[in-house]
Amino acid sequence: MEELKQEIRLPRIGDPAPDFEAVTTHGTIKLEDYKGSWLVLFSHPADFTPVCTTEFMAFAEIYGELQKRGVELLGLSVDSVSSHIAWARNIEEKAGVKIPFPIIADLSKEVTLSYGMVHPGESKTETVRCVFIIDPNQIIRAILYYPLTTGRNMAEILRLIDALQTTDQHGVATPANWKPGDMVVMPPPKTQEMAEERLKQGYECKDWYLCMKKL
Repeated sequence: MEELKQEIRLPRIGDPAPDFEAVTTHGTIKLEDYKGSWLVLFSHPADFTPVCTTEFMAFAEIYGELQKRGVELLGLSVDSVSSHIAWARNIEEKAGVKIPFPIIADLSKEVTLSYGMVHPGESKTETVRCVFIIDPNQIIRAILYYPLTTGRNMAEILRLIDALQTTDQHGVATPANWKPGDMVVMPPPKTQEMAEERLKQGYECKDWYLCMKKL
């Protein structure tokens, strides 16, 4: 039991992304290859399955938007590299969608276990639908989990990246349902004097602790 708990330890937001070197459909890749750029690392349960196929086509569709934001994309499952290649070719042949990003073939489950991608309550062998957003310093900034039955929302992944990059660039936070162009949230004041002063700074304030502005 203790061994199982150790195997499925889940990395947390703010942790350094677990290092890896893995075989992919684009050759051997290391995590450090992505240092200096944002990375979306995602897992899927299995090749040649219906929900995963729709997701891969959807990831391919947003690949250009990710690239505009300086974000790389890297898939993973515990299938072989031959299976990945055959599946990518099948998607291109049957759906006309080319898969432009590499896919890790994690037969040993080394990357899978280091990122806690197998959730035994969902499946003891397949990876659940994980998304790890890793920043240029290779720190995990956000994690999303979806069950085997539910495909991911690509618009939310893009929105989340936009929010993280906006936060880093401007030192602000983003409110519920935020999207680019919406008002952002100012950091809360740390002293009573700052609380009184901020009400005079031209922000749109509901009260001293909730002030927003346009960028």
